[in-house]
Amino acid sequence: MSKSKKVATFALCVALAFTLSFLESLVPINIGIPGVKLGLANSVVLVALYLLGKKEAFAISMIRILLAGLLFSGAFSLVYSFAGGLLSYFVMLAAMNCKKLSAVGVSVLGAAVHNVGQIIVAALVMQTARIVYYLPVLLLSGALTGVLVGIISGIAIARLNKVINN
Repeated sequence: MSKSKKVATFALCVALAFTLSFLESLVPINIGIPGVKLGLANSVVLVALYLLGKKEAFAISMIRILLAGLLFSGAFSLVYSFAGGLLSYFVMLAAMNCKKLSAVGVSVLGAAVHNVGQIIVAALVMQTARIVYYLPVLLLSGALTGVLVGIISGIAIARLNKVINN
């Protein structure tokens, strides 16, 4: 991929991830469990990890978290989002390099670790470890949304690989 094509693709990925974050903020999923989100913007990060590279995927993730946090959820939630996003990125990177997992497996691991990062920050902020009791609920919802995001990402990766290689 040429440098100019890579820059344009990077910019489109940032815009798409930001747009998906915005759409998610408009459509709250109220199933009685606070903090549960689909995480559709993470599909862009996962696709970028496979197609653009680790630096680009990391930058897309951090830019999206910063923009979405400042514009949609407030500065305080940035701490939670960055903790989850950082852990998720590094686990997805390691899982992807393992070569034994599909995009679905990588996504599920990323979603699970994202929830762990947020629970750690919540425990520190609230100064109690009791919040850890909420982790199984978040892990279950993270696994379900991780599968959905992984399927979407896997399809996008396959189709975009064809476009890029042609």
